[in-house]
Amino acid sequence: MGFPMPVFSVSDPADPRVAAYTSIREKDLTSGHGGRFIVEGKVTLETLLTRLRFAVESLFLAESRLEPLKGLLSKVPAGVPVYTAPQDVMDQVAGFPMHRGVLACGLKGNIPQPGEFLAKDEPRSGPLLLLSDISNHDNTGACFRNAAAFGAGGILLDERCCDPLYRKAIRVSSGASLFLPYAQGGTGLDMVNAVLSAGYTVWAMTPRAEAAPMQSLPVPDKLAILLGAEGPGLPDDIIAAATPVRIPMSGGFDSINVATAGAIALAHVFGEKQG
Repeated sequence: MGFPMPVFSVSDPADPRVAAYTSIREKDLTSGHGGRFIVEGKVTLETLLTRLRFAVESLFLAESRLEPLKGLLSKVPAGVPVYTAPQDVMDQVAGFPMHRGVLACGLKGNIPQPGEFLAKDEPRSGPLLLLSDISNHDNTGACFRNAAAFGAGGILLDERCCDPLYRKAIRVSSGASLFLPYAQGGTGLDMVNAVLSAGYTVWAMTPRAEAAPMQSLPVPDKLAILLGAEGPGLPDDIIAAATPVRIPMSGGFDSINVATAGAIALAHVFGEKQG
């Protein structure tokens, strides 16, 4: 076929070379196994290979996807093995039907704490998005996608948030968590205090009636938009440390999905900056 790198065939689902891909629906590799993470699908694989933020350990492809992906495979770094298997073998390894037939294993490396992230002398042209206690992978992925779409300069997550490099979060983010700068660790209040100390104004998004309507506030040059868990929302001590801000809604309804709220706030700020 003339592929630009060696391709290794796998015929046994128990082959140790593809152990990282075993039963990926049920496990999160990011906190163990060397801090690996799984990328699924062509779009996210292309992001992984072209952005080059994270090291690539291996690829695992269905045999039928080799030829269609030939151009993309030319971007695989030298020395990274590409494994391929018949569709039924790949399905057995993954633990469910791999309709896309495209997987890759990346290495997480060192993710900075929020304080370390803020201490870096790097220009950031957009607002920061802060996530506290967001434990749903779909919401985390959607927040990353929205942040990338509306020009956020980075994302900070506290220790209670789920990992944005979990397979599902990466997929929902449309690959944004593979390139958007982020940091994670510490409590939500620690994160907010670190951002305040770095000279940012923090908008704590909340449906509370006493919060200022978002459109009534000037957009600061250094802004961080803080989102909390759906249901309980942000705790009192975090809201008290920041500027409470609400998105006006129709009477009798005061709650929307957290990722949607983030998108509205980011789009508002983006529009103000563009204008």
